[in-house]
Amino acid sequence: MKMTKEDALYYHSSERKGKIEVIATKPCLTARDLSMAYTPGVAEPCREIHNNVEDVYKYTAKGNLVAVISNGTAVLGLGDIGPEAGKPVMEGKGVLFKRFADIDVFDIEVNSHDPKEIIRMTQMLEPTFGGINLEDIKAPECFEIEETLKATMNIPVFHDDQHGTAIISCAALINAVEVAGKQLDKVRIIVNGAGASAISCCKHYVRAGVKKENIYMFDSKGCITKDRKDLNKYKDGFAQEKGFPSLEAAFKDADVFIGLSVGNVVNKEWVKTMAPNPIIFAMANPDPEIMYDDAVSVRKDLIMATGRSDFPNQVNNVLGFPFIFRGALDVRATSINDEMKMAATLALARLAKEKVPEMVLKAYGGEDFEFGREYIIPKPFDPRVLWYVAPAVAKAAIETGVAKVKEMDWVAYEEKLKERLGLSKEIIRVMIHKAMKHPKKVVYPEGEAENIIRAAHAVYSDGVANPVLLGNENIIKSEIDRIGYDVNEFQIIDPANSEKCDAYAESFFSKRQRRGATIWDAKKLMRTPNYFGSMMVEVGEADALISGYTTSYPNTIKPALQCIGVKDGFKIVSGLYIVIAKKETYFFTDCTVNVNPSAEQLAEIAISAAETVKAFEVVPKIAMLSFSNFGSADYPESLKVKEAVKIVKSKRPDLIVDGEMQADTAVVPEILEKTFPFTKIKGGANVLVFPDLNSANIAYKLMARIGQATVIGPILMGMRKPVHVLQRDATVDDIYNMTAIAVVEVNQNK
Repeated sequence: MKMTKEDALYYHSSERKGKIEVIATKPCLTARDLSMAYTPGVAEPCREIHNNVEDVYKYTAKGNLVAVISNGTAVLGLGDIGPEAGKPVMEGKGVLFKRFADIDVFDIEVNSHDPKEIIRMTQMLEPTFGGINLEDIKAPECFEIEETLKATMNIPVFHDDQHGTAIISCAALINAVEVAGKQLDKVRIIVNGAGASAISCCKHYVRAGVKKENIYMFDSKGCITKDRKDLNKYKDGFAQEKGFPSLEAAFKDADVFIGLSVGNVVNKEWVKTMAPNPIIFAMANPDPEIMYDDAVSVRKDLIMATGRSDFPNQVNNVLGFPFIFRGALDVRATSINDEMKMAATLALARLAKEKVPEMVLKAYGGEDFEFGREYIIPKPFDPRVLWYVAPAVAKAAIETGVAKVKEMDWVAYEEKLKERLGLSKEIIRVMIHKAMKHPKKVVYPEGEAENIIRAAHAVYSDGVANPVLLGNENIIKSEIDRIGYDVNEFQIIDPANSEKCDAYAESFFSKRQRRGATIWDAKKLMRTPNYFGSMMVEVGEADALISGYTTSYPNTIKPALQCIGVKDGFKIVSGLYIVIAKKETYFFTDCTVNVNPSAEQLAEIAISAAETVKAFEVVPKIAMLSFSNFGSADYPESLKVKEAVKIVKSKRPDLIVDGEMQADTAVVPEILEKTFPFTKIKGGANVLVFPDLNSANIAYKLMARIGQATVIGPILMGMRKPVHVLQRDATVDDIYNMTAIAVVEVNQNK
């Protein structure tokens, strides 16, 4: 996935600066709310905690709060860049904690190189946090800091740079050795790199069964042997009596190479000399010690892993730290010990052998994964990692006596973990990966707008779509140059000067000549971007259209309706929004087009929504909404909805649909189950069909502004070819997501 410097800087600086914010978890709107949140109400939990300090986990966020602490001395591949420059990385770490394990994070950047100062500062933070994640602190100071903190603090302390790679690469090593038909206690391992990560990896491999005498470690001065006088105590632990004169010499007949150093230091010829079924983990980033394609070109029997997502077997620390902390926090562990780390390793190794579910395959564009040379470790976006690793870590904590929680209902715990993850939020990523599999040409009539250009560049770089920008060519090129992109990556068409205008006008006139259009009108209209773009889609020179960022809804949809028209068998178009709340995803319709639809139109909207929702790999459960519950109020407005339900059931008996019902009835499973057990909707509805535009439009906007939901759309339903209308304030991500949805729709319509 390619990105430019400008993309990265814009991502971090646009709108609200940085990547994180603090949001209250309790209502804070009324005077009563505020008196509960602060004085006088806050005094009550203060008294309880004063009487029993362990109640801090009951009344505060401590049990789900981790500090990411760094002094910026070993940031990624950037080195000692200082605490301020390292802050974007620490914020990013917090995002990963939240995204993968629903753990809250405060990032703390410390302006000190003195280990004793960092140790003392961290110790004083113990009352605030449930755990400490040390990050990007250089060796050997990081060893002293972690060792001291683990010995003196009663909450988990974990240096991810040391242990994260160790835990994950060890899982990969266990499986790679099995695939190679070898044994852990017999393999000879070469390690290039002797920093915090390398030392920790080797210690963890030894715990897993590797013999220390079979590990040969190299640093910048050569093989680490006992006759060297420049070794610190950490390197000395892996010093051999007799080493190798060079890294090249060590490769001959070696079973495993572990790279934790710098890119491009391994030669293809060296790989040829390794033992049969060799294993190479080249984990330097972004450039591995040897590129995957180079290595496999000389050894077809090779099993290889890297730190990169574009090659098989990515060793990614995100497979470890969120889930390790999740398990440790949930049993209130006082530390993360070796047994807990090994439990995480074995859980990852076990998961890689399980059959990969369809939702994971679809998330990766339909690519098939099966345990073997190219799949020895789970994928980073496999949601199952959470409920494999976290319970394994939690169990190990209880069994080794470091957990304050002594008993767990493991079945209930797994369900709680799934709820935390919010699997419903994965649907957009599923659509993006589907689009990447078969990208299509998408035209953007508002090609002069900065956000459109940025989104077009992103979908092009990621392989989601082939964008076409419409507008004044000079203005577009000037904007592209200002932003910092390569103008050669864009297809630009100026409708005002295009030789296609006359042909498009003739085609348009043939469709509209008996509807008031003249050929002169047609030629004039074709020089406007929305009409030109719509005709590109109509004649097959583009596959989909995305517009509305700078134009009103009517001015966007009218050209599309006149040029492309409504899908066969449909009489109306309608709009659907994806509303992603904290734990669930809903589909709201019709929020944009039909002011007061009839019963027949409501039925058509419901059927269109069902087909659209299926594209997201979601089973639609449709609730037809009203102020009435199943005949409780006989008014024309509710009777219309009741009739619409009958029509849908008649036309599409395969669909799960019911109504009329109130909104809370639709989304609260307990109400449906206890009060209306006859309904076929179980577990709550996910498709909400509103009775009119008033209610639908109000509902989705309140969800976005007050409910703090993520709202994506509108998705225009019922068009013969994909056309989607953006909101005026659409972000780059909004435009990107709508493009992916349009591309998937193109592929499904074929």
